[in-house]
Parts: sequence; C-alpha cells; structure tokens
Amino acid sequence: MEWGSESAAVRRHRVGGERRDGPAAAPPPEREARAQEPLVDGCGGGGGRTRKRSLGGSGGASRGAGTGLSEARAALGLALYLLALRTLVQLSLQQLVLRGAAGHHGEFDALQARDYLEHITSIGPRTTGSPENEILTVHYLLEQIKLIEVQSNRLHKISVDVQRPTGSFSIDFLGGFTSYYDNITNVVVKLEPRDGAQHAVLANCHFDSVANSPVGDDAGSCDAQLMLEVLRVLSTSCRALHHCCHILFNGADENVLQASHGFITQHPWASLIRAFINLEAAGVGGKELVFQTGPENPWLVQAYVSAAKHPFASVVAQEVFQSGIIPSDTDFRIYRDFGNIPGIDLAFIENGYIYHTKYDTADRILTDSIQRAGDNILAVLKHLATSDMLAAASKYRHGNMVFFDVLGLFVIAYPSRIGSIINYMVVMGVILYLGKKLLQPKHKTGNYKKDFLCGLGITLISWFTSLVTVLIIAVFISLIGQSLSWYNHFYVSVCLYGTATVAKIIFIHTLAKRFYYMNVSDQYLGEVFFDIALFVHCCSLVTLTYQGLCSAFISAVWVAFPLLTKLCVHKDFKQHGAQGKFIAFYLLGMFIPYLYALYLIWAVFEMFTPILGRSGSEIPPDVVLASILAGCTMILSSYFINFIYLAKSTKKTMLTLTLVCAITFLLVCSGTFFPYSSNPANPKPKRVFLQHVTRTFHDLEGNAVKRDSGIWINGFDYTGMSHITPHIPEINDSIRAHCEENAPLCGFPWYLPVHFLIRKNWYLPAPEVSPRNPAHFQLISKEQTPWDSIKLTFEATACLPILQILYLPASTIMTKPYVLLCSSPQRVNTFSVVSW
Repeated sequence: MEWGSESAAVRRHRVGGERRDGPAAAPPPEREARAQEPLVDGCGGGGGRTRKRSLGGSGGASRGAGTGLSEARAALGLALYLLALRTLVQLSLQQLVLRGAAGHHGEFDALQARDYLEHITSIGPRTTGSPENEILTVHYLLEQIKLIEVQSNRLHKISVDVQRPTGSFSIDFLGGFTSYYDNITNVVVKLEPRDGAQHAVLANCHFDSVANSPVGDDAGSCDAQLMLEVLRVLSTSCRALHHCCHILFNGADENVLQASHGFITQHPWASLIRAFINLEAAGVGGKELVFQTGPENPWLVQAYVSAAKHPFASVVAQEVFQSGIIPSDTDFRIYRDFGNIPGIDLAFIENGYIYHTKYDTADRILTDSIQRAGDNILAVLKHLATSDMLAAASKYRHGNMVFFDVLGLFVIAYPSRIGSIINYMVVMGVILYLGKKLLQPKHKTGNYKKDFLCGLGITLISWFTSLVTVLIIAVFISLIGQSLSWYNHFYVSVCLYGTATVAKIIFIHTLAKRFYYMNVSDQYLGEVFFDIALFVHCCSLVTLTYQGLCSAFISAVWVAFPLLTKLCVHKDFKQHGAQGKFIAFYLLGMFIPYLYALYLIWAVFEMFTPILGRSGSEIPPDVVLASILAGCTMILSSYFINFIYLAKSTKKTMLTLTLVCAITFLLVCSGTFFPYSSNPANPKPKRVFLQHVTRTFHDLEGNAVKRDSGIWINGFDYTGMSHITPHIPEINDSIRAHCEENAPLCGFPWYLPVHFLIRKNWYLPAPEVSPRNPAHFQLISKEQTPWDSIKLTFEATACLPILQILYLPASTIMTKPYVLLCSSPQRVNTFSVVSW
C-alpha cells in the first residue's frame, strides 16, 4: 500500500491521535490495520465516532501541524488576485477610444457632433407635442440637413421628408396596453446613390425627451446629434453606396415608441428597408453596448464584428433584456414586430443614476464617448450599405449567434449550433475526468464517491444558507426603512451582503472540515471540492445548452479552463501539495474565467443598481441586490472553496468578514449612509414625479359624476416619501392616494400603465389646471353588441402637450387603456371602446 502522496522530504502522519512530522517511513502495523477498516456509512460519520480514512490512492495524507496553507497568505493572495482582475476590468472600461482622435476627411468628428448636441439640448426639454419638439428642434434638424446636402459629394443624392403620422397599436409591454398617437413628427432622410437603389438600411434615433430633462444622452449623444454627423460623413464620402441609407429622426419615442411605429407602418420609404441600427440609452456616456440583434440573421452580428472599431457586445445582455427582467423596451421591438425587419440595438449603460433627470446634460458626456459611438455606427452603416448580403438578407436569415467582446478589444462570434457542439465536447471532457474517479474500484479511490456526494451536499447547503442569511438581513433593512443605503455608496452593499455571503460559506465548510472530515488529507479534500465545483458548472453548462441559450458559453469557459488547469497542475500538487508554485499556476489558469466573470458582473451592477432606484414601491431593492450579490459571490467562490480545506485555519478570515459585516449593518441601521447625492460631480438624485392634474370621471351615459384637482406625487423607489416628509410635512401618509376601484388604473393618469409597480402615491389637493385650450370629452354613442358587451364611441378635443387617459367606471371594463396624445393646435378625435 502506498503511504500518501506527500513530498519526498516530509511525510506526515497521525499516530495515537498525535500529529507529528517525520521522514518517509512505512506506516505502523496498527495504523495499516485501522486504514483497512470499513468507513461509517452516511455523510455525518455518526455521533462522536472518529472517522477513519484509507490513506492510499487518492486519499493522500492526513492533516498535520504546519502542513496546511497559511491562512493569512491565502486570504491576502486571493483578495489581491481579485483586486488585480477588477483593476484590469476597470482600465479596459475607461479606455473609450483605442486610436488617436478622429476629425480627418471621411472620419467621424466628435467635436462637430458635440456642436450639434449643444444646440439641441439648449432648446430644453422636448416633450412630444410641445413647440420645442415639434417646431424648434425640427427646424434646427432641417436646417442642418440642408447644410449637409449642400456640402455632399455628387455621387450621393439626399432627400428629406417630414412625416406626421396618426395611428395606434397594441403592445404587451408592462402588462399590455394600446397606444394612440396623432400628428406626431418624423424627419426622414434618404441618402442614396445618384442612380437610386432598391434596398436600404435604416438608422433610427429620436430627438424628443421626457418632460423634466434636457436629455443630453438619450436624445442627444446617442441619437440625433450623432446621426447628423454620421449623415455628414457619409454624404461627403468619395465612395458610392450600393444601397440607400435611411436616417430617421423620430419625435415620439418617449411616448412608448410611437414615431417608429408611424414610420414603419405608414411611410412609403419603409418598404425598402432590409435591416436597421437603433440607438438608445439607459445611462449617460461611456461605451455603447450591443444588447440585441436579429431576430436570427447572424450576418448582422458578423457585420458588426467586421466593421466596429471599438466593439462592446454581449449575447448575455441580449438574453437578459429579452427575458423581461429589465422593465424597458426600445424601437427594436417595433421594427421587429411590425416591420418584420432584423437589426442591431445599441445603448449607453453607464451612469444610469442621472438618466432622464435634470442632470442629464451635454457637459456630462465625454467627447471620447461620442467619438467611439460615432466610429462604430459609421463603420457598421458603411459596411451594411455596401454589403451584398443586405439585398439578399432573407437567404441569410436562419440561425443565432454566440457573440461577446474581450475587454473591448475584439469580438468572438460563432453560430449557436457550433457553440452547442463545443459545449457538449467540454461536457464530455468532464465526464471522462470525473468518470475515471467515480468508476474506479473502491480499494483504489477510498470512498471518493461518498465524499464527492457529501461534499456536493455541503456546498449546496453553504450556498443556500448564505442566500437565506443575506435575504434575512435585506428584509430587516427594508422593514426598518433603511433601503437603498448603498445607492450612493456601492461599497456598502459589498461590505454588508458580500461579506455575509463569504463568511457563511466559509463557516459551513469549516464545520464540515472540523467535524466530518476530521482525519482526511488536506490535498484529498482540496481535490474533491475542486471536482465538485467543476461538476456544478458542468451541470449549469448542460442546462443552459439544453435550453438553447447562447449564454451557455460562460459556463463552458468556467468548465474548460479550470479543467485544463487541474490537469496541468495535478502532478505538482500530488508531489508538493499547495505550495507557491501550485497556487501561482492555479490562479493563472483561472485568469480568463475570473476576468470575464468580473467584466460581466461590472455590467450587471452598472445596469441594475441605478434601475433599483426607479423600480417602484413594490419591489424591495435590498432583496434584489442582496440576491444578485450572493449569486455573484457563490460563482466567484466556487473554485476557491478548496482553499478552505487546504488552509490551516479560517478563524481570522471569518472573524474579519463577520466584523466588517456587523459594523456595516450597525451603520446602515443607524442611517449613516444617506441614499442620494446632489454632488455636482457625481449626482445620484431621488426620483419624484409630480403632476398637477384635474380628473373628471364619467358614467356610461357620458355624464360627469366626479371631479377633483391636485398634485399627484409618485416616488419611483421603495423609500417613498420617507426622506421628504421631514422637510415637507404636508406630504405625509394622511394624503396617501386612494385607489378608485371604479376606474381603470385606480383613476390616475399614468404616463405608462405601471400602477402595479408604484402602488404608493400621494395626492395633495390643489386648484384646477387652467390650460390655454382646455380638453373636452363627449360621448357620441353607446351600443349593445351581440357578444354581451357595450361599444362606446366618444370624442376627445385637445391641444395640450400632455397625456390624457380616458377612464370608464368599473361597470365598463376596458381591456386596454387608450393613451391619447395631441400635437396639433386643435384636433377632434373620435374613438370607440368595446367594454363588457
């Protein structure tokens, strides 16, 4: 029988319960006899009985004093390793433009684009229907397009059309509703070869804004001003285009994608479009992320990969966004669903804290950010407008793509069917690796199978209990009114929920090491728990691949590289244990999966953290963030759990983590961390929406049965008005708005039907609204239909650049609310609503 797998210099063994170091020697006879005794059945080892372990084969040697990995060195090393990776990720994200400044002939000029930006944002908020949107901005756009046309190359021809469509459509976004629009504005530019073309690519952007923001980014940097500069560069190019390039400046995007619907369903040029690029924003500046492509049409991904100068794309973002987790939508849906056209969706995601606020101004957008977005969009548009595939797009329609960028340097893209083959090859590698161990005779592997299954159970228990722990903390924090304490100080969430997760995982495994794996080799346990982590990620890979998700490539990375690393360092680990060389090569082998994981985790928190500040009053943001942090921590810790068993002790690490968590918890409970900030350099405001409204309720006969006026107040986050009431005592729970059960949407004019997300709102009595030209409502007819419903026809006359929602009492239930908008001086609109 072989005596362990220690180094030749030192063999460790236990005799009579004592630990001692000594030279290589044969095991004492009585020890050899005990080693051959059967193991106690079950994972617990039974009562206080000493657990015996065969020391041969994979079992390795028993733990001895001074033989384990130094706790301080291991903890410090792992912390520095993760910190170094995080620094590398941060550096890659801050590097916006990889080449020198542009501005030469034929290249995108960010300074010229900034000039457009400043002119547009100087107009102020541009709500649909307002003079700022319908007159001033449209006039500026037409003026600039005319100047561009004068400067254009004779190879190209520019045509301009101002469209003012009227229409309606139903959409299943936010529970579903029907949107009606009237006389909205689109400015459409067609850039084509002098001899014309039969096919076109569309670049979509919008110039309208929300009511309370100049919106330097969502309707500026990533939209109108950027496309003006793209148009200028394309029109002055000395190279003729093969296809048309349509640029749509739409004036009603913030009202739920209305202008894009008006264009794609009504404009005569729309029939030429074979593909599109849509520009959006969920933040201010930074890198623009490709977060949707297709549907199918893998050639579009290949076009982006081939053309984009500064790529930033992820199929993970696509699958997360299309899952509906993020309560948002873009014009991509309109072109996909109503135009049956494939496309590419891009958006800025950085600094979503000031998105759609008064802080969303032109000066906060870096010129480098404009430059990189312009470089990318110009290059991709050029590629598509000269591509032979555009004319025959239907031939290349089928199939999905796995695509992801590597630190913004380049994009890896391949068909999903190839991805599935790669994934299952990786799975086969794990099956061969683990199968060899699990299927070997018991006398060679000891009780590896039982230890593996018990270790898997311990790992799952550690993850489950850590999740429960952080959720209990999050719920308590929410109940005492201290939600969002991390909103302005993200490190607070890491110190509170991250440390709690790590401490609980270490605690559970330390208990297992001390009371179950008492006399078992450190090296053997390190190998077992590495195999368990490999198995868990392999199960994830199989599940995601079976579900047809392209995001499965992440699990493939988290299986393939650790497996290769294990095979490379196995021999050294067997001979010398967890020494410096092993640790260095082990961490080096984990470099790619951990680097990419941190890269993705940054994007997750960059997107979700600001969203939790506007996710409504019903979703506890601490619970959501704690769950995400716990999940990320479990993933990142999975291949480091074996270090718990290789280390001599974990007491100091657990004590440090627990102390940090406890101190942070006490500080949060005491209200030390205020959630919001008005710091000009980095504002993180609280979102409160106030509307001065006059409500009139009508019965089925068209008679007014109730009328009131007030300031309707909505806090967009979970804290409601708790931070405002001390400063404005009039806004308190005594004026909480009551739901009008006899009216849709509780009787309030929701800009979007999000009442199910924001159930806590306030209604402060106020004088009636006195518009220059009041809105009028009149019931024209009421008709009983054969299918036991009532058809109501009514007229609404309005000229307000505000939203009007028409309500009916509960006896008349509208299946979908109608959103009515008017941008003309005076319009009379007739509608029919079928109710029952």
